[in-house]
Amino acid sequence: MQRAIQAVLFDLDGTLLDTYDLLLTTFRYATRTVLGEVVPDEALMAKVGQPLNTQMWDFTNDDSVHEELCRVYREHNAVIHDDLIKLFPDTVDMLDRLKDEGVPLGVVTSKRHEPAMRGLERFDLGAYFDFLVGSDDWPEHKPSPGPVAYGCRLMDLEPGSCLYVGDSPFDIQAGNGAGCATAAALWGMFPQPVLAAQHPTFSCSRCSEVPLLLAR
Repeated sequence: MQRAIQAVLFDLDGTLLDTYDLLLTTFRYATRTVLGEVVPDEALMAKVGQPLNTQMWDFTNDDSVHEELCRVYREHNAVIHDDLIKLFPDTVDMLDRLKDEGVPLGVVTSKRHEPAMRGLERFDLGAYFDFLVGSDDWPEHKPSPGPVAYGCRLMDLEPGSCLYVGDSPFDIQAGNGAGCATAAALWGMFPQPVLAAQHPTFSCSRCSEVPLLLAR
């Protein structure tokens, strides 16, 4: 009998990789360096899950300042990336179990393709996935459903047979909008009430719970 869920697509930051310290440290550095001020952490992290270009407009209306914020962020992030990026405890076990079940896997992230791949390869995760869709691979970005729907097409599957797993409200909005089943990754960066408000199909407290959804 064919499973209801035939493939699993994942967000990256806060879902597959623990990048909270990396992102927060980089945001603090970029805003302090370019703006000369200390922005509250809550404001810095409020839109994690959307592309960097989108996030930086929260801190300036000036094109040149926006460009400089993005430049400084990316340069500093590249320097500290490998020291601050971490792996969630159950990530590898989750991926192994899904692969053992023969489930195709993909990544749909708001991070650009090259740094997203760098994160996966830091922990030798790249081989688990059939593709990666970054913010520079598709013209629309989460919370638009476009990149998630594109990921489903790369697998030659209807969205209704795919699960999208993410830790931000933008992930759940994008997955729901694409017509996928969605799983809120409660181990990530956003609290449960914020994710529940977007009506995910499932909620998982740990990575290890994701393979169990195949039988649901």
